Amino acid sequence: MGLFDFARNIGNKVFGNEEEAPEKIKAHIEEDNPGIKDLEVTVEEGVATIKGEAESASALEKAILMAGNAMGIEEVRADEVVAPPADYEVQYYEIEKGDSLWKVAEKFYGDGSKYKMIFEENREVIKDPDLIFPGQKIRIPALD
Repeated sequence: MGLFDFARNIGNKVFGNEEEAPEKIKAHIEEDNPGIKDLEVTVEEGVATIKGEAESASALEKAILMAGNAMGIEEVRADEVVAPPADYEVQYYEIEKGDSLWKVAEKFYGDGSKYKMIFEENREVIKDPDLIFPGQKIRIPALD
């Protein structure tokens, strides 16, 4: 998993300036740690690079989304994260104006009530299912 693109001018306000960005993004990821050990974060000109060891592919995906959904970050590189390969299918979706998790679940699953599954799979990225924002990227897991 390499480079992911994000909208630099929107997102969660995690840091105030680029000098404090690595420390603040690392703390943000570790606060709800999805399963990353020995996490290191660097930020240069809006590009966050994360290093460490992920216990699963989903832990890596969540850490990338947590870093990338921070205002001021436009790319995330994770080539130096050691992680097991994914044994499942997952899609990524960028929230659009007017979206709700119900609408996203209808779009992907044909059933809005499955929004809870999307929320649970993105719990580290989305703190409240009613508080998503345009430009935010989330994981859409495949139905079993």
